[in-house]
Amino acid sequence: MPDTNPVLEFRISARYGAREVLCNVEGRIGTREIVALVGLSGSGKSTMALSLLRLLRYRGGDVNGSIRLEGGELMGRSDREMRAVLGRRIGYVPQSPASALNDRLRVETLLAETWRAHSPAIPPAGTFARLLESVHLPAGRDFLSQRAGQLSTGQGQRLLIALAIMHKPALLIADEPISALDAITQASVLKLFQQLNQRDGTAILFISHDLLSIAQISHRVEILHEGRIVESGPPRELFRSPKHEFTRRLVEAMPRVPRDEE
Repeated sequence: MPDTNPVLEFRISARYGAREVLCNVEGRIGTREIVALVGLSGSGKSTMALSLLRLLRYRGGDVNGSIRLEGGELMGRSDREMRAVLGRRIGYVPQSPASALNDRLRVETLLAETWRAHSPAIPPAGTFARLLESVHLPAGRDFLSQRAGQLSTGQGQRLLIALAIMHKPALLIADEPISALDAITQASVLKLFQQLNQRDGTAILFISHDLLSIAQISHRVEILHEGRIVESGPPRELFRSPKHEFTRRLVEAMPRVPRDEE
């Protein structure tokens, strides 16, 4: 069960020029909690992720408000201070391995560079092998010598997760991490997130439009619509008795397995 102590607390607004995308969006994620952020394409989900990572300005956006990680305010911190946080206390899993990984670099190089970004010491023997095994990837020389561009989409997504959790962050932000995967690989990645949450106590913000996956993995669901959180609650309660009209439309659109005729 999730703890009540907050890992992340925020109240933010975000805009691109004169266009406001997020308006006073408020939230919190507790220790060992998986919170799902749900919304249609263009609703501001990825803007939310980049805002919380303090990376939105690199996409031409601007954020104001408060973002507190483990009790410390992130707004106002310098780029250098944020680099010490990102990858160490906050892990980030983007949607596409193809755009996030340098396809010319070998797996062992990506692992080594991610380690050196936050630790000058040589990693203890077996560190990378255990990390790869934890995300169900092979740790042998054949895999380590592969270039990122040679990996399957599922392998690339698991590698992104491995890189994101290498330094055991308190918070993992996963932005549509299963949308490009087949059903079997999706199920494997969802199980992996649950294991990380239960085994390591990692708090997870799981951003998706897939309600079935969200119902399976999350402790709490936040519905984002037109830049605002319009409904929040445990998935069973929210999907069984939605209160907001937009949530009702989402639930009605959920696919259902047909029952056999009696």
